[in-house]
Amino acid sequence: MKAVDRELRLRHLTVDEALFRLGQYLNDAFMAGLPCVRIVHGKGMGILRQTVHEALAKHPLVKSYRLGNYGEGDYGVTIVGLTMSLETSSNDIVSP
Repeated sequence: MKAVDRELRLRHLTVDEALFRLGQYLNDAFMAGLPCVRIVHGKGMGILRQTVHEALAKHPLVKSYRLGNYGEGDYGVTIVGLTMSLETSSNDIVSP
């Protein structure tokens, strides 16, 4: 099994590059059995954060997601909970 980091850094990427990497990463993290991962999209103008959140809301492996809390990266990161199996996906969105 391939080793998967618990964090994906998307800062300084275009939206298309970030979405491609995000999709690959979520699949790899699910296959590695990670229950929770951290996506670093940066603070900036919020365009990448919004795009990431839209993709997470539709992704079948995502159980929940939320912005990082103080000390986790605030609104520059998103914490993602992954499903344990494909049948249990519900996409619970937790507002900050």
